[in-house]
Amino acid sequence: MENPVVTDKALKQIEKILAKEADSSKLRISILGGGCSGFQYKYDIVTNRNDDDLVLGRDNAFVLIDPTSLPFLENATIDFVNDIAGSAFKITNPNTAAECGCGVSFSM
Repeated sequence: MENPVVTDKALKQIEKILAKEADSSKLRISILGGGCSGFQYKYDIVTNRNDDDLVLGRDNAFVLIDPTSLPFLENATIDFVNDIAGSAFKITNPNTAAECGCGVSFSM
């Protein structure tokens, strides 16, 4: 199993976001059931880290992924994009069978 990768662009944006939060803040990405395609990505700013979390990042930009969500994100790339629709984190996930138009939910 290959861990997800966080791009430099995403790490820079995470660092900007976390700079406005408590010193120990991190971005947690998890997978929830629901959304228009079956599963959805959830983003939370948290100050607690669980012992079994995967920690990705560097300096002041850290992403946490819990062990239940990790298989859904195997080989995924977490990026930050600016396009005509706006600015957002985008996960390119080779494990998905289909995604909704906004890229927030997916099926496997």
